[in-house]
Amino acid sequence: MKKTIFTGAGVAIVTPMNPDESINFDRLGQIIDSQIENGTDAIVICGTTGESATMTDQEHVDCIEYAVKRVNGRVPVVAGAGSNHTSYAVWMSKEAKRVGADALLHVTPYYNKTSQTGLIRHFNAVADATDLPIILYNIPGRCAVNMTAETSLRLAHDLDNVVAIKEASGSFEQVKAIVEGAPEGFCVYSGDDSATYDIMKLGGVGVISTIGNVAPARMKVIVELCAAGKWEEAAAANERLMPLMEGLFKTANPILVKEALKLAGFPVGGVRLPLVNATAEQSAELERTMREVGVL
Repeated sequence: MKKTIFTGAGVAIVTPMNPDESINFDRLGQIIDSQIENGTDAIVICGTTGESATMTDQEHVDCIEYAVKRVNGRVPVVAGAGSNHTSYAVWMSKEAKRVGADALLHVTPYYNKTSQTGLIRHFNAVADATDLPIILYNIPGRCAVNMTAETSLRLAHDLDNVVAIKEASGSFEQVKAIVEGAPEGFCVYSGDDSATYDIMKLGGVGVISTIGNVAPARMKVIVELCAAGKWEEAAAANERLMPLMEGLFKTANPILVKEALKLAGFPVGGVRLPLVNATAEQSAELERTMREVGVL
């Protein structure tokens, strides 16, 4: 039986920045507290939404350590530790454990365009280096490689501490195959807010959410209704929030998530290059969408 890290709505939180682009830890603490107060089931730190790709090693470790201390055991802290360099992914996994993370999120190696054999060897190396539970993260749109259902299931069956997958392949057939072939206790999370309803209907147990930065309580309601099998109510709640789920991804994440937080009166600073902040036109469209769904 695999160890379940969480069920429900985890949130991949943004990393707030000061005007000089240093990390605003005071604001990060406020984000964490607000998320937990709104029912978020897990804090995912240093993910894509957290701009981990632009962090120095020290910033990355400091953010994980700060999140662990701020959360103080209230919910699990899942640390993004993935890399396209296997040795670095191993090192970051060990650092995340050292500073107290409860679990790891490991994206498939990006840019290298490795084979399925390469993915298996990569994740075996990571799993062998730590006893922390690992969530695999499959997002071919960012990584240029799709981890097939066969590969995901091989890792799930062969590696005791590979306990879940965050699936953002866009293929419900692939999700269905993973759910049906997974060992007992292996969890499938949606990696795309707009797919959460459908993935949970296939047997997924929740989401690692982006929109949860802006509307955590609303996303929590959707996953709770799905978990309770109240599919008509869940579909209605999902449909009401769908324009914002889709609207936040009209340009690269987390540009519009940070803009949405600013529009909601909770500014978290801008994004780091090579990303650029939302344009006036993008902001105006986003504000209309937020009002449409009732977030503003």
